[in-house]
Amino acid sequence: MVTMPEISLFFGIRITMYYDDHNPPHIHAAYAGHRALVDIQRCCVMRGSLPNRQLKFVLAWTELHRDELMQNWELAASDKPLLPIAPLM
Repeated sequence: MVTMPEISLFFGIRITMYYDDHNPPHIHAAYAGHRALVDIQRCCVMRGSLPNRQLKFVLAWTELHRDELMQNWELAASDKPLLPIAPLM
């Protein structure tokens, strides 16, 4: 089974990242049964969907933490522990 550690949690939105996942660099966002893959560098949905309000939160958070997310992407590619990222407040 592939691990998908939680790197942040805010407003009921869970942000995770797989180890050794496919490119482009992305995060997994989940909220109330909805799921979306968000491209870190382009800050857009690659697949799936979230309710509009939660999607705006995730995209804003992704933009704010792009550097930290890319650092985690590199750590995940090297099978190293991921760092938690501050939630949106």
